[in-house]
Amino acid sequence: MAYFAGRLAFETDVSDVAADLEAGTNGIIVVDTRSREAWDQGHVPGAVHVPTREIARRAAEVTEDGATVVVYCWGPGCNGATKAALEFARLGHPVKEMIGGFEYWAREGFPVELGTGETVRRDPDPLTAPVGGPSCGC
Repeated sequence: MAYFAGRLAFETDVSDVAADLEAGTNGIIVVDTRSREAWDQGHVPGAVHVPTREIARRAAEVTEDGATVVVYCWGPGCNGATKAALEFARLGHPVKEMIGGFEYWAREGFPVELGTGETVRRDPDPLTAPVGGPSCGC
């Protein structure tokens, strides 16, 4: 029980982040930790861009007291979000890693903001989310 509770204390998934953003939930700051090129290719609308190597220098300018920082990188095959979460934690910020990363955000059909400012939405990948909508019901 402690193991699973611990995971939930430090991880969140794309569906929960999307629900929090849609509801306007206070107290979360979503941080994209990828390169500028990756950010411009597409990112979570409302996220702030702080590449991992810049977190120590810029964390204070993007966080608020008591807010939970939610970090993401490319996807499950990338440990960039874990490295970023560790850096925010070292600085004393409550932090969660968005499991699945940007890959699963896009694959589940959530909106993607491009570097041009345009927002697009792709159809959900039937291997990651029900075709009828971006929610697995879990």
